[in-house]
Amino acid sequence: MKPAVFLDRDGTLIEDVGYLATPDGVRVIPGVPDALRRLAGAGFALVVVSNQSGVGRGLFPLEAVAAVNAEVARRFAAAGVTIDAWHCCPHLPDEGCACRKPGTQLHREAAAALDLDLGASWCIGDRPGDVDAARALGARAILVCTGEGRHHVEAVRAAGVPVAADLPAAVELVLGAETAQRPSQ
Repeated sequence: MKPAVFLDRDGTLIEDVGYLATPDGVRVIPGVPDALRRLAGAGFALVVVSNQSGVGRGLFPLEAVAAVNAEVARRFAAAGVTIDAWHCCPHLPDEGCACRKPGTQLHREAAAALDLDLGASWCIGDRPGDVDAARALGARAILVCTGEGRHHVEAVRAAGVPVAADLPAAVELVLGAETAQRPSQ
């Protein structure tokens, strides 16, 4: 089994512009490709899990989410990064589905498909739902202050969850924790 880092898309990997429906709106947050390369190099599977309620609201079709994801994947590939799996929830927040974060259905589907060790995994995102999903999975979490994260710092820190300025800083925390857990030689 392999550990994973479950990543939120909007506000964590790319700028959150609100209901992004076209690839030309993709703006990769600085430092993200290098941070992802470091995680992959350390043996983590990279899995994107994203709530996309714009589909459920009728603002754009699921194909628009796929087109945006394809553009993000293209840009990451150009930087030498491959995302192992892309999952999104198209439902509205009040639909009560199991796939919308903090629900863990999409994480568990990825874990089954990729043979992932959830207990050795991390969830990184800019909202409390990412933190809550990590807890439900038995994984560790980091809140990033990009996107909406800056509005949730106090509550997340009060719950004992680390906060990082952005994904590159979060990766430093992940890799530092992984190094600290390795037995000394």
